[in-house]
Amino acid sequence: MQLDPSLTLQTVAGLIGAEFQGSPDFQITGLNEIHMVQPGDLTFVDHPKYYDKALHSKATTIIINKEVSCPDGKALIFHDDPFGAYVSLVKKFRPFEKAVSAISPSAKIGEGTIIQPGAFVGNHVVIGKNCIIHSNVSIYDHVVIGDNVIIHSGSVIGADAFYFQRKPAGYRKFESCGRVVISDNVEVGALCAIDIGVSGDTFVGKGTKFDNHVQVGHDSYIGNNCLIGSHCAIAGVTRIEDDVILWGKVAINKDLVIGKGAIILATSAVDKNLEGGKTYFGVPADDARKKWRELAALRQLPAILNAANFSGIEQP
Repeated sequence: MQLDPSLTLQTVAGLIGAEFQGSPDFQITGLNEIHMVQPGDLTFVDHPKYYDKALHSKATTIIINKEVSCPDGKALIFHDDPFGAYVSLVKKFRPFEKAVSAISPSAKIGEGTIIQPGAFVGNHVVIGKNCIIHSNVSIYDHVVIGDNVIIHSGSVIGADAFYFQRKPAGYRKFESCGRVVISDNVEVGALCAIDIGVSGDTFVGKGTKFDNHVQVGHDSYIGNNCLIGSHCAIAGVTRIEDDVILWGKVAINKDLVIGKGAIILATSAVDKNLEGGKTYFGVPADDARKKWRELAALRQLPAILNAANFSGIEQP
């Protein structure tokens, strides 16, 4: 999330009651979790395992729970609970806004767009020209939708990220302050869910089409002209490049990249990056021809075992 206007290090440290290291006038231009940071951003780290990653990330201000030397060109804020401090800043600069009507007065809706009865359009939403938003669609705050987009009934665009920190007392919610950005000529089927970015954007490229019951996790990127079949589940921070086809009930784990033009056949599950231009199948997904050969060999196993019994070969 970008801060407008930017804030000084001293101001932000004062808001969370923390000491800092760096110039008091050091500028902070955004809030971002570690996967999405850019220069000027503030992020946090609260576990020794990730200290080095955070300190050497693109983020230039880090909230940390240990006094360490400040890397060149960066600033540090010291706090006993970096997670809680970061979330408090998110809540301050992106507070929940109660809706005052089914279509927010702050929403910007383009010429020729039709919003059917029963749809909800939240605060600061932007919808382009000649779109159709069917009944019972919910478009949460800060969503951006391009031109000629169709969203079918029951879909939810911009719900919070499924992102929690586990503690002995229970789970603490990582408050979302990102957006969903949907490009031109996209069609979203019925009963789909596209979650907001935790601090950046969840993105859907031009011409991509979703069937019904598709789930897209936070901060995922889906390229242009992709085809996503029904009941697909795409975990957060996944990158799906242009012209990818996912057939029905494909599941994709988090933080993965699916290369341009890949085809993943129905009921497959992906647990690693996949090269573009190939067809994949299985659990875990692999080259489809290889997987089919493995299945064919497996079907022959009972006959092989029976033959071994008849020949008197001792079984293990």
